[in-house]
Amino acid sequence: MKLKQLVVAGLFVSSASFAQANSDETFVVEDIKVEGLQRVALGGALTYLPVKVGDEMNGFRIAQVIRSLYSSTHFESIQVLRDGNTLIVKVKERPTISNVIFEGNDDIKDEQLQESLDGSNIRVGEPLDKTVLTSIENGLKDFYYSVGKYNADVSAIVTPLPRNRVDLKFLFEEGDAAEIEQINIVGNSVFTDKELLDQIELKFDTPWYDFLSQTRYQKQTLTGDMEKIRSYYMDRGYLKFNVDSTQVSMTPEKKGIYITMNVSEGEQYTISGVELAGDTLGHEEYLSKILPLTKGELYNQAEVTYTEEFISKYLGRFGYAFPTVTTIPEINEEDKTVKLTLSVDPGRRIYVNRITFSGNNVTSDEVLRQSVSQMEGTWLSNSLLDSSKNALSRLTYMEEVDYETVRLPGQDDKVDVDFTVKEQPSGSFNAGIGYGDTTKLSLQAGIQQDNFLGTGKRVALNVSTVSYQKSIQLSYTDPFFTIDGISLGGSISYSEFDAGSANLVRYNSKQYSVGVNVGYPINEFNRLNYGLTYSSVELSNRSYYEQTDRFYDQFADPEDPDAAIDYDSLLFSVAWIRSTLNRGIFPTAGSSQRASFSITTPNSDVNYYKAELDTKFYFPLSRNQRWSFLARLKAGYGNGYGSINGDEQILPFTQNFTAGGSDTLRGFENNTVGPRGVQRVSQSTTGPDGETISLSPDSDYIAISSRSLGGNAMLLGGVELIVPTPFVEAEFDNSVRTSLFIDAGNVWDTEFDYDEYKDLSISASSDGLADYADYSRYRASTGLSVQWLSPMGPMVFSFSRALTEREGDDVKFFSFNIGQTF
Repeated sequence: MKLKQLVVAGLFVSSASFAQANSDETFVVEDIKVEGLQRVALGGALTYLPVKVGDEMNGFRIAQVIRSLYSSTHFESIQVLRDGNTLIVKVKERPTISNVIFEGNDDIKDEQLQESLDGSNIRVGEPLDKTVLTSIENGLKDFYYSVGKYNADVSAIVTPLPRNRVDLKFLFEEGDAAEIEQINIVGNSVFTDKELLDQIELKFDTPWYDFLSQTRYQKQTLTGDMEKIRSYYMDRGYLKFNVDSTQVSMTPEKKGIYITMNVSEGEQYTISGVELAGDTLGHEEYLSKILPLTKGELYNQAEVTYTEEFISKYLGRFGYAFPTVTTIPEINEEDKTVKLTLSVDPGRRIYVNRITFSGNNVTSDEVLRQSVSQMEGTWLSNSLLDSSKNALSRLTYMEEVDYETVRLPGQDDKVDVDFTVKEQPSGSFNAGIGYGDTTKLSLQAGIQQDNFLGTGKRVALNVSTVSYQKSIQLSYTDPFFTIDGISLGGSISYSEFDAGSANLVRYNSKQYSVGVNVGYPINEFNRLNYGLTYSSVELSNRSYYEQTDRFYDQFADPEDPDAAIDYDSLLFSVAWIRSTLNRGIFPTAGSSQRASFSITTPNSDVNYYKAELDTKFYFPLSRNQRWSFLARLKAGYGNGYGSINGDEQILPFTQNFTAGGSDTLRGFENNTVGPRGVQRVSQSTTGPDGETISLSPDSDYIAISSRSLGGNAMLLGGVELIVPTPFVEAEFDNSVRTSLFIDAGNVWDTEFDYDEYKDLSISASSDGLADYADYSRYRASTGLSVQWLSPMGPMVFSFSRALTEREGDDVKFFSFNIGQTF
C-alpha cells in the first residue's frame, strides 16, 4: 500500500511546525482513522477533528486538523497522512503525570508550589506539557532572586514510567540569601542617614543579638522601604520629595548586596488653606469643622490620606459607597505654601440587592442574618457592614469573617454583599485532669453545644462525678428568641457536694435549682440580662467554725445541732454585658465587661446579695496582632440584708467567693486560697470531787483549719503576654494560643473580726496553722499557658508556679483541661 504523506507536525516549545507534500491536491474523505491512542478514547479524539467523512480535504483543512488536535492539550506530536481517500491521523499522546514531587524547597511550601502549578495545569492525572516546564523553572528562579537568593537553581526532572506515565520532580537548590552589606542614601541633608535608616525594614551590620532584623535582601521589601522614606519626608512638609533612582549591586560571589538610594528632598511647604469642592450632600459645614487639615500647619501626606478616607467613609454611611475624593494641591513657590482643594464626587447612592453567605457548612443563613444589621433593599452603609462583621466575629462558633461588595452588571446603583465565614467547632466535650500536691489527681466531664444543629442555640448537658461532687445540669439558651435580639434561656440542675474533699471546710450539700433568664440588647455592644432562679439547699455533716456557726444557728435544732438543715431561696439577678472584642474565641483586640447584681427576694429563707465585676482588655502589640497584651480584673462582694425572725442576715458561706484553679488563680489548687476556718475551743478541768469545771473564756484556745472557707469579698487580676505559638503558622492563630501570665489576688471575709481571737493561744495540732492573718495577704503566680481549640472542644495546658506561697497552700504545678472556657 502506497502512503502519500501530507503533513508531519512536531510540536515543541509551544510552536507547531509541519511539512506538507502535494498540498495543492484535494480529495474527498471516505474514511478517517486515528492511530496511536492510549488514554484518549477514539470518540474523544474525533470530537477535536474539524472534518468528517464526505468533506473535501486540502492544505488549509489539514492545518485546521493539526491546530485543533494540538489545542486539546492531549497530544505531543501529530502526523496527518493519506491512503487513497482515507485520512490517517497518527498521534503521540502526552504522558500522564503520575506524581509531582518537590525536593529541597524550604522557603516555599509544597501547597504554595502546587497552587502555582495548577495555573499551568500541572497536576496529578493531567497530561504533561513539557513546553511549559522551562517557563516554570524560570518563574521559580525569579522568585528566589526577589528574596535575595541569587545562587538558587530549580530543575524539573521528568522520569518516564510504564503506560505512558511520568513522575515529575522539581529539585530545588535554594542556597543562602545574600546579606545586605551596606545601604547608602545620597542627597539627604535635612535628616541624617541614621534617622532615615531607622524608618526602614531592611537592615545591615546589626549586632548579634538583634536576630529579628531583616538583613536579607528582598525586592518587595526595598520597594516598601522607599515608600516609607517618601512618607517620612512628605509627612513633615516636604511635598516635592522624590526618590530619583535606586541601584542594587551584588558582590561577585553573589553573597553580598549594596543598595544606594538617590533622593531629592526639596523644600518644606505650609498649608495656606483648605477648601471643599464638589457635592458634599449638604454636609460641607460639618466636614469643614472636623477636618484634621489646618491652615498654617506643615503639609502632612498622612493627614491628607486620612482626610480623603474619612470623607469617603462618612459619605458611605449614607449609602454613597463608592465616592471619589481627590486632593488637588496649588503650590506657591514664592512663599512655599500649598492650598489644598478636596474635590468630592459622591457618585450614586448604592442599594443592597442581596446579602449572601458562604463557608457556613453547619450554621444556617438565618442564624447569621440575625447578627447582620445591614438590610437588603436599603442603601449600603459601610458602618453597618463593619458592625455586622464584628457581630459575626464575636460568635463563638466563627473563626474568620469577611465581606465584599459586588456590583451588579448593568445596575450602577445596586450591589450584592457576600459574607465569607470560616466556622470553628461549636461543641465541646468538657473534661479535665489536674494534679496538686495535696489533692493529687482530679477528673471531670461534660458536653456543650453553642450552635445546636446550626441554629445558633446553646444547649449544654454537664455531668460530673468528681470525687467531691456529683452533679447534672441541663441548660438551653436561644440568643435570638425574637427578631429584635431578645434572648430566652433556662436551666435545671441537681448536685451533691462534699466540700471537705474540694479543699474547703467540711460540709455536705444537696441542691436542686431551676431558673429562667431573658436578655435585652441595648445596642451593638451592650445588653442587659435578667434572671430568676429557685433553689432548694440541704446542708449536712456540719463542722463547727466561728464563721459558719452564725449561719447554721438560724436553722439548727437546739436539741440536735448536728442534724441536716435546709432552706429555699428565690434569686433575682440583673447583669450588664459589654463586648467590643474582635473575636468570640481568642480575641486580640477590644474589651469585655460583665457587671452583675443578684439578690434573694424578701420571702426567701435567706436574704443576701452579691455584686460581681469581670473585665478584660486586649491591646495589640503588632500590626498582625500575633503579639497582644491582656489585662484583666475580677472583683466581687456579697453580704446579707435585713433580718428574719430576729436573726441578722449574712451571706451563706456556701455562696462565698473562692480562688485557686485554672479559671481564677493559676498556680494554686482549686478553692485553696483565702480565709481559713477558725474553731474556738473551751478548756475544762476536773474538780476535787471528779466533777468537770469549765475554765474562763480567757483560757480558750483556737485551731485554724488548713482548708479554705472562702470569703464575701474577692479581688483577682492578672496580665498576659500573648505570643506566637512556636512551630505553628499564623493561619492557625485562631485555633492555638500561647501566653505568659502573672495572676494575683485573694479572697477575704470582711464580716469576721479575727482581732477578737488574736490574744488566744493557737492549737499546736497537726491541722493548725501558724497565723490566720497570713491568709489575708495577696497570692501571686506566674507561668505558661497553651490553649487549643480542638475538634473535641477547647483544651488548655498550663504550667505554673506560685510566687507567694503560704504555709499550707496547695500548689498546682500543671493542669490539663478539655472544655474549659477561655
